[in-house]
Amino acid sequence: MKIWEKAPAKINLSLDVLHKRPDGYHEVEMVMTMVDLADRLEMKELPRDTIMISSQAGYIPLDEKNLAFQAAKLIKDRCGVERGVYIHLDKNIPVAAGLAGGSSDAAATLRGLNRLWKLGLTVDEMMELGAELGSDVPFCVCGGTALAQGRGERLTRVASPPACWVIIAKPPINVSTADVYGKLRAAEIKRHPDTSGLLGAIKGRNFSGICDLLGNVLEEVTLSLYPEVRHLKACMERLGADGVLMSGSGPTVFGLVEKETKAERIYNGLRGFCKEVHAVRLLTEPIC
Repeated sequence: MKIWEKAPAKINLSLDVLHKRPDGYHEVEMVMTMVDLADRLEMKELPRDTIMISSQAGYIPLDEKNLAFQAAKLIKDRCGVERGVYIHLDKNIPVAAGLAGGSSDAAATLRGLNRLWKLGLTVDEMMELGAELGSDVPFCVCGGTALAQGRGERLTRVASPPACWVIIAKPPINVSTADVYGKLRAAEIKRHPDTSGLLGAIKGRNFSGICDLLGNVLEEVTLSLYPEVRHLKACMERLGADGVLMSGSGPTVFGLVEKETKAERIYNGLRGFCKEVHAVRLLTEPIC
């Protein structure tokens, strides 16, 4: 028996850091949603008790460093499964890009193995397991659109934004999330995103309002460290995207576009100097 799972990428419509917590993490408030740029995972049971991962991508680890591997081991250990699994990971989401590709792979592994082994775990139980793997994993378990608080693990489901095109572009650099947060001075942030206003615009299906209220406090840090990201954002704005923002800690920049003809024009304009460009739709329905 084989199981297939789709692992969509995540973008941040807003990312705010409120303060640094006593445990060393940052208290965040984010509005996250998913787009139709996805990895695809194939899972099948093995006759011996082992975890094997393969991928067409030559640039990702295929051992314990891989979040899908960690998710498989976690669900095996917690549920007492003494069977093996082979996972083939078809990578489409750029790596180290601020798009939660690894977290979404881990979430897809939890969903897929829950089905493959007929474990009967609820969505909440899978989200609890996911929280042990990373702050973005619980959101990626069910997807949709959500307000994330705490370290990112406290989720409140909200209505999805109106359907639109999303242009996603990643410059040829990798950004360390830990480095960006390490250089952020939460107490010195002068302008915080209007999260409540953004949620109101989403609820009212006000596309232009959503575009106006996009915000990410990590942009200032990443753009100062990596001029390529600043240049890419400026290019996307100049090409006419309705709203432009860096996702997560970067370096990926996305643009929201209402009309397909404009999306095509921006995509073609960026392809002239940026290799990793995608034109995809916003996903308006949760995964589960």
